[in-house]
Order: sequence, then structure tokens, then C-alpha cells
Amino acid sequence: MYGDLLLALALFFSLCAMLGYVVAHGKKAVWGKRLTWLSAAFGVAASAYLMVLIFQNRFDIAYVAGYSSAELPTMYKISVFWAGQQGSFLLWLFIHMIAGLILCTRQRLANGGMALYLALQSALVVLVLAKSPFAPAAQAVTNGQGLNPLLQDPWMAVHPPIIFVGYALLAVPLVYALCALLKGEQSLDWLKPARNWLLVAWAFLGAGIFIGGYWAYKVLGWGGFWGWDPVENSSLVPWLLATVLLHVLHVARVRKAALSLVHLAAIFTYAFVLYGTFLTRSGILGDFSVHSFSGSSIGLTIAIVNGLVLMAGLIVLAVRANTLPKGEVYPAYASREFIVLLGMLVTVFITALVFLGMSMPLLTQLVGRPAAVDTAFYVRTTMPLAIVLMLTLACACLRRYGEGNVLSKGRLPAVLLVVGMAAAFAVGVRQVLPIILSGAALGAVGASAISWRQHGLGLGGMIAHAGVGLALMAMVFAGSGSQEVTQEMTPGEPVQLLGHEITYVGQEFDEDGKAKHYIYKVDGREVRALTKLHANGEDAAREPAIDKTLMGDVYLAPVPPKDSGRQEMTLKYGKMKMDDLFAYRFDDVKMEQQGGSKMLVTAEIAITDGQTVERYYPTILATMDGGTSQPIPIYDGKKRIRLTGIAENNSAARIEILPSVEEEAGQPITAHVSTKPFIWLLWLSSIMVVAGSLIAVKK
Repeated sequence: MYGDLLLALALFFSLCAMLGYVVAHGKKAVWGKRLTWLSAAFGVAASAYLMVLIFQNRFDIAYVAGYSSAELPTMYKISVFWAGQQGSFLLWLFIHMIAGLILCTRQRLANGGMALYLALQSALVVLVLAKSPFAPAAQAVTNGQGLNPLLQDPWMAVHPPIIFVGYALLAVPLVYALCALLKGEQSLDWLKPARNWLLVAWAFLGAGIFIGGYWAYKVLGWGGFWGWDPVENSSLVPWLLATVLLHVLHVARVRKAALSLVHLAAIFTYAFVLYGTFLTRSGILGDFSVHSFSGSSIGLTIAIVNGLVLMAGLIVLAVRANTLPKGEVYPAYASREFIVLLGMLVTVFITALVFLGMSMPLLTQLVGRPAAVDTAFYVRTTMPLAIVLMLTLACACLRRYGEGNVLSKGRLPAVLLVVGMAAAFAVGVRQVLPIILSGAALGAVGASAISWRQHGLGLGGMIAHAGVGLALMAMVFAGSGSQEVTQEMTPGEPVQLLGHEITYVGQEFDEDGKAKHYIYKVDGREVRALTKLHANGEDAAREPAIDKTLMGDVYLAPVPPKDSGRQEMTLKYGKMKMDDLFAYRFDDVKMEQQGGSKMLVTAEIAITDGQTVERYYPTILATMDGGTSQPIPIYDGKKRIRLTGIAENNSAARIEILPSVEEEAGQPITAHVSTKPFIWLLWLSSIMVVAGSLIAVKK
């Protein structure tokens, strides 16, 4: 295929460019730069070619057939590019190449650094080729399976590319660190550009994680924003390690002895990007995560690349360790250096616990039957550490670097600690640890503001640190302070739930038949829960109804009734069958070719109510991989019927009998109702963390 040829050329020229930088020996690597551009050109061409295949509905390509369809809207056709693991690897490679062009064009990296960067680029090309998005389909189809309805959401359309920007850019600080190690560089000049790239990577990876949490809250309907799913954790672990890298890098700018920690953190941060990719793409988590790709054959290749990167980095660090500056990492226990490093040690402990939990299916599989930890494990183990982390954040912000350099005695943070604890109690939190965490988090917010006023933190740092504190406080409010109840509701009958008057109004169907809405009124305000429908009218994906107020959200997730009034019936040719109102007889069938392998099948069904006989003609559009049909009303809409199949010899027809639209809309419905106090604060704080880190780049 042309796509694989383009990727092969990208690999070839990446290796040539790497060689060009290696042989430059400190001179201007003109050929290395030219070959870098050439390799990127072929990588970009491969990416463009995949997008063309998607928009041309090339269902002879397995990837396109698996994730796209002819009727998919334009926005989601674009997101098909990264919907599957093959495309997401290509997206990762694309972003990595664009960053490489910026590095070589602006000469931000020495020749050795560019060679290392291109080595990583070559490894990514190998991963894409190992699971190519251009592989032909085993069997040609006239239409693809389409994008999972859950993924057909604007937030989920942008979530993966933002995550992969973070993944790709985390290679840059790793390369800066390894290049400095190999050269034995004593200058700290490389720390600033490494920091800036790291800040951008940290911001994008964090934004991707936050967007994923908002999507889960808004779309999945389980009422939360973070489920400690192993795949969610696989993004969280490198983000936490990048946090550690960012802070030890700051310490190294004033204490050269901390450079060894910088190198170690840079190696492990990128290694855990690859490790998380291995977990999610190898199929190991197929039974433990709703996000994981199952049945993948690329796991061994990723594991080898991950092992090579980690071992190579650690070997270089071990060999060059004697060239690193020696001396004290902190002057005293009361210094900002010590407190920052203590906070980062706590972050490493949190990371280790998350890593252990998400890796449990792999670890248990090595000794027996695979198993996973429950979400309570993460909450029990990380919450005490989160409290310590907030306290260290507050203490560090109240000092400058150096011994005895105190900015403030901390009276305001102490007052805010008490206020935060009282606020948690006021919203309904009764557990001791969440209450303490709320107070410590608000105290950290106050300390960040004081540090900025006293020029101990820049504006971006203050906003980001305050955002972290507010995020943890909001998690306490919306998590531990949440109340929930399950209630069956009858249309038009108001009920008092959790301090709110809630009325279920009923169901409403879109005119195109692609969605229906469960309509509620919460204290007089109308909110709607969306249910996307398959072409046959069955539920495809559900979104909750959310009433948003300044005090928080009222969250309603409807549960479809077990008995929806639908009934399946098989009619033998010429034979009568009855339900509670009508008798049905299958009299004839007509088939019309619609082009390709499509066939329009029309059944003639005679229906009587005991007095009159009426004939109806339900249809089904049959294809090689299934069929679609729509219900039609009978007897002035008293019921609806839908053709679901015809026997091979036309001896029988299978129909589905549905209640009228009005009857279905008026059925009682069960809903999970919960309150989420001040959850808007979590979304605001997420924006603050990302914005603050990007503002800090300019410093």
C-alpha cells in the first residue's frame, strides 16, 4: 500500500537524518536538517493519505472499515484518524515530527540531541508499521462499522490529540537531559528550553486528562469524573512524573547537585509514557478497562521499545554519573529546596501506588489468574499522601530558595485551612480525611497567592498551584459531599429528592429518529437526558441530564425500563399470529437490488383488529454485514411494527412490535439522581492549571 511505502520512506530518512547529525561532529548538520525535513514530509504525507482514505470511504482498508462509515458527520470523520490504536500511533508520530522540525529549524538542540530525537522518531515509525492503519480489510464491505456512539462527542473528538501532544512533547526534555549527560555538559543553559518544552507538554497532557474527565462526567452517566480506570491511570502516571521533573528541574537551577534527579525523572517520565501505551495497547487490560484495546498484536513491539528506552537512559546515567555536579541538594530542612523535594517524593509515592494499581492485571497474570484492584484502593492510599502534598506545597510557597528566606509566617493559609475544613463539612462531607484534605488544599491556594504577591512565584506558577489546590477541594466537595438516590418517576408527577423538586415530563423523539430525550424539570428548570439511537431504534449511547447551578449540579441518569413493551414475533408464510390487540399474517415479500451488496427487502403484512384488515409494508435494508430498518405505525399509531429479518427461503418474517410513540413516551422511568456540590469549581481549576503552566512558559 502507498501508506506503508510512505512510512517506510519516513523511517529510512529518519535513520539517515540521525546518521547525518552523528557524523556532523559539532559542525552545522546541514544534511541532518535536510533529511529531517524529508522524513517529516513523508510522515505528514502518510497522515494526509490516511485522512484521504477516510473521507473517500475506502472501506477496503481495515482501519477505515472498522471506525468510519459513509454517513458519519465531518467532525467525527476527522476524529476517526485517531479513534483506533493504528491511527493514534500515526497521530503521535505526526506530532513528534512537527516538534522535531521546530527543534532543527530553530537549532534548539545540539547535533547529538537531534540524533537522539530522531532515534525516538524512528522507534515510533516502527510502532506504526507494526500495526499499520493502511492494512487491507480481510473482506470488502459497502459501509464501515462507524465510530462508537459514545465517542461521537466534541469533547472526545479533541481529547486524544491533546493527550498525544503531551506524549510527543515529553520526548524533548528527555533528549535535552540525555544530550547533556552524553556531552558531560556543566552549563545549565539547557534547563530553560527543557523546562519550556516540559511546561507545554505538561499543560497539554493535563488538559487531555481533564477533558477526558469532563467527557466521562457529561456523557457516560455514571455520575463521576474519574474512575481510576487503568487506562485513565496510564495517562496520569506520566503526568505526575512530569510534575516531579518540572519541580526538580527548578531546584537544579539553583542547586546543581539536583541534576541527577532531573536526569532520572526525565528518563522515567518518558519511559512511563511508553509503559502506559504498552498496557493499553497490548490487550492485557481488555477485561479490566472500558478504554483498552483488546486482542492487539503490537504489545511485544511496544514492550521492546519501552525496555530499550528505559535501559539506554539508565545506562547512560550510570556511566556518566561521575561527571554530574556534587554537593548539597538543599541547605537546610526549612529551605524551599528541601520542602519542594519532599513534596516531589510524596508525588513519587502517589505515582508508585497508581502504577501498582494499574499494573495489577499484568503482575497477577505472571503468577496466576489476572486480577485488578478496586477504586477504593486508590482512594485509601492516595488521600493521606494528597494531604501531605498540599501541606508541603503551602510551606514551599511561603519560602524562597536558600536557607532562612521566609516570605510569610503563614497566618492566612492557616485561617484558610480552617475555612476549607468548615466548607467541606457545610456541603455534607463527614469523613475526617476528606475534610482535612479540603482544608489543606484551600491553605495551599492561599499560600500560592501570598508567594505571588511576595515575588516568590510567577503569575503562571501561582495560577497553576492555586488550580491544583482548588481541584482537590472541588473533588472533596463533589465526591465525598455527593448524595444520591434511585427513584422511579411517573410523567407529570413531581417528587422531592435531595432538597429539589424533580418532575419527569416524558420522552421526546427527534424527527430524524436518531435520538430521543428524557425530559425533566428540576425546581422548574428543564433539563434533558439524551439517548442516541441505532438505525433500528435501539439505544446506542446515553447521556445524563445535568441541572447546573452556582451551588453545584443535580445529575440525573435515566435507566430504561426492563419491560419497554416491545415484543418480537416470527410469522410463518400465510399463518396468523396474535398479540393483545391485533392478529398478524405474513403474505408476501419483495426484494430490490440497491447497488453493490445492498438489498431493500419489503414484507407485506396483513393486520386485523377483528373488524377490519389493513396491509402494511415494513422494509429492511440488508447488507453483507447486517441491516437497518425503521418502525412504521399501524392502525392510526396504536402500535408500531418493524421488520427485522426474512428467512432464506422467504418462508417466514420476523417483526418487532412496539408500543405507540405516545405510550412509550409516557412510561414510568427509573433515574439515578445525585447532587454534585460546587463541581463547577473542578472545571474552573482545571483551566487554571493548564493556563497557568502555559503562562509560565514566557517566564
